[in-house]
Amino acid sequence: MSHSLGPEHGRDLICFSHLRWNFVYQRPQHLMTRCAQDRRVFFFEEPEYVRNVKPHLQIRSAGDVTIVVPQLSEECLDTNEEQRLLVDELLQHADIRDFLLWYYTPMALAFTRHLNPTAVVYDCMDDLSAFKNPPTALRALDAELMRRASLVLTGGQSLFEARRHLHRNIYPFPSSVDVNHFAQARVLNTDPPDQAPIPKPRLGFFGVIDERMDLPLLEGIAAARPDWQLVMIGPVVKIDPATLPQRDNIHFLGGKTYQELPHYVAGWNVALLPFARNAATRFISPTKTPEYLAAGKPVVSTSIRDVIRPYGQQGLVQIADDVSGFVRACAAAMDENSVTRDRQAESFLRQTSWDSTWSRIRLLLDSASRPHQSHAAAEVDAAAV
Repeated sequence: MSHSLGPEHGRDLICFSHLRWNFVYQRPQHLMTRCAQDRRVFFFEEPEYVRNVKPHLQIRSAGDVTIVVPQLSEECLDTNEEQRLLVDELLQHADIRDFLLWYYTPMALAFTRHLNPTAVVYDCMDDLSAFKNPPTALRALDAELMRRASLVLTGGQSLFEARRHLHRNIYPFPSSVDVNHFAQARVLNTDPPDQAPIPKPRLGFFGVIDERMDLPLLEGIAAARPDWQLVMIGPVVKIDPATLPQRDNIHFLGGKTYQELPHYVAGWNVALLPFARNAATRFISPTKTPEYLAAGKPVVSTSIRDVIRPYGQQGLVQIADDVSGFVRACAAAMDENSVTRDRQAESFLRQTSWDSTWSRIRLLLDSASRPHQSHAAAEVDAAAV
């Protein structure tokens, strides 16, 4: 299990995530990939359960990041105890001594309380307790992690506002974007094979298709405009695929890699954020908003707070909630002056990138790792977020 990952410039970081590295490439991957440029990063996933297996760690590399997946027996009676032992084993075999802990899921606290990190970071990208069928222990562990954390980051402004009173060292870091990656969509003109036969105009979405998706809205749009084609890209998770609307002009193409996304978006006329307004979407800050804009597409969204602010207020995204309003907004989006829209979008996007986001977070991380010093310097920089 021991391995060398080259020279180390910062403290080792162990990240505990409820999202698998190979699921959908989003915030954790963007941040941990950049974090791994100057330190060893271990991305500890949730367990995989195998029949009659002796508990062990499956380890592989994803670029500079080391992916660690506990392999537990289906007959395992105490998963927290087994994972605690496996975390200890990881520290021993990888010679991890001076380290930081970074949490995306509070559930990992149940088997990592005994560790003695230099600092604890809670990157609270979503309010997981509002999602479908949350674990019963989640709320209590979330509260405990908020107490234990040296530094708390939130995935958006509204989540920051809901939690700012709970921690003295908390900062909002809304979704950022790799502009160059998605700007490829502006020049690509060859459709992927599964999208090529779909007529235009195409209205598209990429992301996870789960309880946050407004399925009745999708069906209503498709029914109102049978000449429009709705292209839905992403894995279907936590909802029964049988509940997805079945219409000739709705196309569920499944999950695609991060590298493939610009090739699909390039062939769309409008990019969609058709989220339901429910507990699971109250605090979301969709990463795809700036990605759509970087791809040069007009965007129509339901009234998600972190889309209204700042995108709707700046005229970068059209907002509508019911079928008739959404259809009107999509029609208007197709008639927009693309030169004017692109100029506005480029001005906005110049202010954000995952590189600059990580640079600001790294200052906060360095400050949190020196708790005897003032956070003032890092706070000044973070205020620019």
